[in-house]
Amino acid sequence: MKTFRILFMGTPDFAVPVLKSLVAGPDEVVAVVTQPDREKGRGKRLSPPPVKTAALQAGLPVLQPTKIKTQEFRDTLAAFRPDLAVVVAYGRILPPSLLELPPLGCINVHGSLLPKYRGAAPIQWAVIKGETEVGVTVMRMDEGMDTGDILLPASLTAVPEETAGSLFVKLADLGAQTLLKALDLLRQDALTPVPQDDSGATLAPMLNKEDGLMDWSRPAAELHCRIRGLDPWPTAYSFLEGKRFRFFVPEVIPDSSGAPPGTLLEASRKGLLIATGQQAILVREIQPEGGKRMTVEAYICGHPLAPGLSFA
Repeated sequence: MKTFRILFMGTPDFAVPVLKSLVAGPDEVVAVVTQPDREKGRGKRLSPPPVKTAALQAGLPVLQPTKIKTQEFRDTLAAFRPDLAVVVAYGRILPPSLLELPPLGCINVHGSLLPKYRGAAPIQWAVIKGETEVGVTVMRMDEGMDTGDILLPASLTAVPEETAGSLFVKLADLGAQTLLKALDLLRQDALTPVPQDDSGATLAPMLNKEDGLMDWSRPAAELHCRIRGLDPWPTAYSFLEGKRFRFFVPEVIPDSSGAPPGTLLEASRKGLLIATGQQAILVREIQPEGGKRMTVEAYICGHPLAPGLSFA
């Protein structure tokens, strides 16, 4: 059986199942490239990327370059004699000098059904936009942002309660399975590239903390998707009497109160019922400022909230 010498490039948790599947498979992972260690937490301690941890556990060489466009780095990779590169959420745009280095090119596992949701946060945006069919795409990389030819897509149905966090886990596993299928097809010279239809392309830009601020004038159904799509990061939030509350586990509830959007209609064991631009939304879990995530029932035992207060 034909086997490949694979250079793996990836950084976050999403890339780990793919790396582990390659290590367990018939091919040889010759080296792993990942982002440099980053400072984390209040202590600013250096923390390794999840891919680095997994690679070291597997006994693989790990490279963490700060610059990837140098001739020196290209020569370093060339010394591993890779047949192809597998890239999963590495976090940097590869220059032509690296894209053209492996004889079989560079293959990417992207967390959406391309051409939809090109960019850094495809899974979050798919949930925010209320997609019910989601998936991954194994694609041939080019110089664009997720614009290369499609090699093998795979889809699944998102459940109504899906969060970005839960979908990450499912799509990471699906990505690993789909990549192995794509490599088997490549061995048989049966992997046919299909150009993307650019007319159907949508973007999934990186999210930041400010994207979590709730606009209560929007319909409850839209906010329901947004809360789930921002869970676990950057999280949806709003302010009540100057204090920030983060929201989780939402449910759309019919409302005929006519109260202004953002009005707290009820605070009970069931959750916080908040008026929106259309219907109301029930939030079952919150994270108060300076506190931990908890059920609303647990919070209001010591911090009762009166109906009529307004989130902003």
